Amino acid sequence: MKIGIAELLARLGRNAGRDDFCLHGRLEARLLKPDGSVIVRVKDNLIVNAGFSFIAQSIGLSSGRPGVMSHIAVGTGTTAAASTNTALVTELARKAATFSHTVGTKVFQFEATFNAGEATGAITEAGVFNAASAGTMLDRVVFAVINKGADDTLTQRFTFTMS
Repeated sequence: MKIGIAELLARLGRNAGRDDFCLHGRLEARLLKPDGSVIVRVKDNLIVNAGFSFIAQSIGLSSGRPGVMSHIAVGTGTTAAASTNTALVTELARKAATFSHTVGTKVFQFEATFNAGEATGAITEAGVFNAASAGTMLDRVVFAVINKGADDTLTQRFTFTMS
């Protein structure tokens, strides 16, 4: 098979010497019922445009850096996640999240637990934000409904893997 120089360079350029950066996010939502039963939803999420801008500004700005990602919000919106989203479609509640990362790994997590009496409703979306209200959204995920009753506990864990 003969190929031209342009094709050869294109093939080499696609694979040789590349230092690609990828950020993959996944949500694990765990609903604990009062009787001890558990419902789990696991779904990949979408890093939104504002989230990528947040990452770039966090790395590159010498002053005026955005506040750290600090909260997880849940909502009842069912519109598919889109890169242009800047907020949940129908936010129900937002809670401070814990951040964890082990030095030397490429994985970090945010986790928040919505206790009994918090975020009660038909939850179908979630995201990570850098403020207690409004702020910048890093990602958004839409999933099959989790009906959180007033006595239920919902833990949302976002795991991000860099490669």
